[in-house]
Formats: sequence, structure tokens, C-alpha cells
Amino acid sequence: MKKLLLIGLVGFALLGCDSKKGTFLKTVESENDHTASVAKLEKLIVSQGLTHFNTIDHRANAQNVKMNLKPETVVVFGNPKMGTVLMNCNPSMGLDLPLRILFTTNYEGKTTITYTNPEYWSLKHNIKDKNCLNILNKAKIALDTLAKEAGKK
Repeated sequence: MKKLLLIGLVGFALLGCDSKKGTFLKTVESENDHTASVAKLEKLIVSQGLTHFNTIDHRANAQNVKMNLKPETVVVFGNPKMGTVLMNCNPSMGLDLPLRILFTTNYEGKTTITYTNPEYWSLKHNIKDKNCLNILNKAKIALDTLAKEAGKK
């Protein structure tokens, strides 16, 4: 009986893993190489009037301590006006702001673009205010658009 219950729970868990609904991380495949993808996002950020805070090259940091890492870069950016409103909704939003998009490249040279789905933040930070939820929805649309555009040739 215990084995049957365990098999059922594992099967249920695996079915849940396949669902796109409620996914906390969104990933888009890029048509560009790693460097071009990052550069394209940085250009898009500036053209959209957003603030580019930093670009962190994790691979370069790993090499500085004589370690290996596949190409991995995080671009940190945002809109301080929207971010301030969100942090006024719940100060813990400061843990997830500014926005970040991660670029990774596997050994075959395929670059992917990943970001946290802002819908998750509403749960993580217990955001219930309509205005704040509206801003999170705008952030979701913006991140999706930026990631897809950065990945296009």
C-alpha cells in the first residue's frame, strides 16, 4: 500500500512539473550568440527609457578565481518609479528589484534567456493591492517582450 501511495505521489508530482501555469521562471531560446543577446538587451533597455544598473559576467568572475563556468551573464535594470511603488506595497519587493534577466549558454553554444515571472512575486511578497498587481502585470509583459526581442536575430 505504501508503494502504491508513493508511486501515485511521484506521478502527481511529475504531472505538475509539466504544467506551464504557475511557472516561476520563464525561459526563451535565443537565435543569437551569448554576447549578441546580452548586447541586444542592453540596447533595448536604453531605448525603452529604463535604467541599466549593471551587467554581471559570472564567467569572468569565475575565471578571476581560476574556475570554469559556461557563459552566464545577468543584466540588472528597471524603472525606479514602478519599483518604488512596488516596494511601498511591500518592502520585501526590494529582494527582487531591480529586474534581472539571466543569459546562459550550454556547451553546444545554445543561449537561453531566463527571468523570474512577476506573477510569482505577488505570491512571494503577498501583494494584493490592485495597483500593485497591475504593475506586476506590466512588468511581466515588459520582461516577456524584452526577453523575446533580445533573442531575435
